[in-house]
Amino acid sequence: MQKIIYLGFGILMMMSCTSMKHKDVVYGHSKNKEDLKLNIFVPKYSENKKLPVLVFVHGGNWNSGDKNTYGFFGRNFSKKDVITVIPSYTLSPKANVDEMTREISEALKWVQKNIQNYNGDAKNLFVTGHSAGGQLVANAVLNPKFGIDTKSISGIILNDAAGIDMKDYLEKNPPTSEDDYLTTWSNDPKNWYQASPIHFLDQNSPPFLIYVGSKTYQSIKTANEHFVTKLNEFQPKVKPIIINKGHIPMVLQYFFPWNKRSTEIVDFMQKNKK
Repeated sequence: MQKIIYLGFGILMMMSCTSMKHKDVVYGHSKNKEDLKLNIFVPKYSENKKLPVLVFVHGGNWNSGDKNTYGFFGRNFSKKDVITVIPSYTLSPKANVDEMTREISEALKWVQKNIQNYNGDAKNLFVTGHSAGGQLVANAVLNPKFGIDTKSISGIILNDAAGIDMKDYLEKNPPTSEDDYLTTWSNDPKNWYQASPIHFLDQNSPPFLIYVGSKTYQSIKTANEHFVTKLNEFQPKVKPIIINKGHIPMVLQYFFPWNKRSTEIVDFMQKNKK
């Protein structure tokens, strides 16, 4: 046990030395005039470089989660010369899914305008999200109502994304007050449609890399199957990468520096850089 503790401590020390963290940078304000903040992880010794940028949106069923939980994600990608941005957003019941998505779109616009001040290359901006974060960031990019030029995003990485075909799910499972779903989604199918990124895929959609856990929730498996089927109309070579993990372990795996997913994502970024 003592050896395990020392090993874990050593890993954390190694990770902590790879990046400079800019914490709680304000990128906008919520409808209630509260500051919206993000954390930026910049690789050390990045002076005079223009590094690719990865924006990670956390999950939590749209009513929980905290950007500060995911420092391991930013530190590990710093080891691979990637700048990572992790925004916060207002959770349900204080916000509905449309308001959350607007906040994420504002975070992306802030990054596009400001990341050069942190040695980032806004022309090589990639986005990713786990669970609810996958739905939010995909919809922020794909749904034109949020004002993001899809051509300005170099790629989208979905990690066991939930809610990417939410209209289909809610038609079969109408929202209730449980998990604040009635507040998050409303009873209006028009809102469900607008919140489902599957409906906004087209020939201008950025390249996709999609991960799905073999032990995840069936609703996530089904939604990803629908999403990939639609995506293949425009990107026929994209196939989901199935990982032998449950829903939460799909994001926890990024804690470990040697995780293969990190390398795959960096390879995807390199392949699709502009």
